[in-house]
Amino acid sequence: MIRQLSLAALLVAAGTTGALAQQAVTYSFDGSFDDAAFGVESAIVGRGLVIDYTSHVGEMLERTRADTGSDVVIFDNADIYLFCSALVSRDVMEADPMNIVNCPYSVFVTDMDGQVQIGYRVMSEPSMAPVQDLLDAIAREAAGQ
Repeated sequence: MIRQLSLAALLVAAGTTGALAQQAVTYSFDGSFDDAAFGVESAIVGRGLVIDYTSHVGEMLERTRADTGSDVVIFDNADIYLFCSALVSRDVMEADPMNIVNCPYSVFVTDMDGQVQIGYRVMSEPSMAPVQDLLDAIAREAAGQ
């Protein structure tokens, strides 16, 4: 199942609001967060790409929840995998050098009340189509779709 979801809608659903309305494509994952994370890692590495960094956003939000004066649990778990592709990056940056702002690329895994999702941010610039194709292929593979 595919669905597009704005970050603003996600934040409202989580009981918060945000000024930024990023678009994301998400795929439901029928399994555990850990299995979805493994699927994302495997889909990235299986393409010969290197995961530069894994951002444990869910852990950070939970660790700092009380310090920020909040009692809202946004995610049960959430990680973002950052990586780059020399071929795709060269392609999109030759088309428009300012596409550098989109690198590195990322795929995320979230768990909200047992609903595990794999997704990525939509980059609507036509010159970013190769990146969108790569991100979609990784997310679909990891989600088993």
